[in-house]
Amino acid sequence: MSKYRFIKIQLVIYLAIALSGCATYGVIDNHSQVADASPQNYSLANYAAEHNRSDDITLVLAFSGGGSRAAALSYGVLEGLRDTQVTIEGKTVSLLDEVDMITSVSGGSFTAAYFGLHGNKIFDDFEDDFLRRDYVSEWIYGIASPVLWFSNRGRTDIATRIYEERLFKGATFADLNKRNGPLILINASDLGGGIRFSFVQEYFDLLCSNIASYPISRAVTASSAVPVMLNPVVLKNHKGCFNAAQNYLEELNEEQIAEAKLSPHLLETVASLRSYKNRDERQYIHLVDGGITDNLGLMAFYELVEIGGGITNFMKRIGSKPSKRLVIVSVNASTKPRYNIEHTNEIPDIEPTISAVTDTQLHRYNAATISLIRRSMARWSDELSSFWEPIDPYFVEISFEGIQQQQRRSFFNQIPTSLSLNQEQADALIEAGVELLDENSEFQRLLNSMNNE
Repeated sequence: MSKYRFIKIQLVIYLAIALSGCATYGVIDNHSQVADASPQNYSLANYAAEHNRSDDITLVLAFSGGGSRAAALSYGVLEGLRDTQVTIEGKTVSLLDEVDMITSVSGGSFTAAYFGLHGNKIFDDFEDDFLRRDYVSEWIYGIASPVLWFSNRGRTDIATRIYEERLFKGATFADLNKRNGPLILINASDLGGGIRFSFVQEYFDLLCSNIASYPISRAVTASSAVPVMLNPVVLKNHKGCFNAAQNYLEELNEEQIAEAKLSPHLLETVASLRSYKNRDERQYIHLVDGGITDNLGLMAFYELVEIGGGITNFMKRIGSKPSKRLVIVSVNASTKPRYNIEHTNEIPDIEPTISAVTDTQLHRYNAATISLIRRSMARWSDELSSFWEPIDPYFVEISFEGIQQQQRRSFFNQIPTSLSLNQEQADALIEAGVELLDENSEFQRLLNSMNNE
């Protein structure tokens, strides 16, 4: 984002806030469950029962944040998986058809949700519907409208309306549940609780709510709602039910989370999840950009496994048996842009200062997350192999660091985090997603294993 576009957006936001004569309230779209009724719609257990995949491979994709840059890179990886043919049980199939789960945050959630709803039709429409559309200008035009100045609706509602009209067209999580596709785990950050919040029935159970009727557009907005620029998406914490998810958390003890000794944040996560039962204190849950708590989307899967009692118990809970291969493909669209602050002793402006601080924190957290996942995959595979056939772990890391040519790598690192790409950027990102997947040594090791049995 250029300095002048950043200033323009900030001015429009300040103008909208200053001229607003009313308080702003979040739209409540999550409905209450009937007492003692916990519908198993779009849940982990329901997915396992209804969506069967090959026992040859468990394939999880993780799409990072990064605006349209992340969406385009993830889209390129989907293209690469679509065009990759593997042999499973004597049949030649597309590897894309074997994806079990996509966990996503922020910009990556646009690609994940669209694929979850439309499957391979994404390759017909997504580029025109999202990647080659200037959503920044549409959003600025919306919040600059005088209609917003005298409304109790916020800037987030403008974004949701645009995504609804252009991308999701009334789709809800019930529509996701109708497709025989992968489980789509859209992730946001609970601003009050300080934890990740996943849009799946198990999390909605904690709010005594039903995810089936919840709009996909609002979930994606929550996942990508950059604080200050966008208002939080708000969920109502309803009263009047007690279900399996709440009961599980109540009975969970520290001994059941063996990994907590090495990752103490897991116990903090459990404590925050339990806090949803304090409905008088936590009446409304405010959700913002998922990248704040997990910019790679990897921690969502990790926490589901570990808080579920480990990989063996997790497999039992979702009614699945281990596959021969455990594969995670991490699509990391974070960048390392050049800053001009070191060319002068002039005190830097607020934008480069904030960007440099944010990037430093982001890359350090990303590196720690990747190290944690690599170690965990080896441990999970050993645990499952102890009572099952040998299971091979594969961690495929897709990032701009994999681009060998320095000039080309610099080009990608200078693409801003925004919901707007020019044609050159969109084309290059899609192409990079395909190439980085195909040239990844761990991915080639996986293909050799599958095709040479």
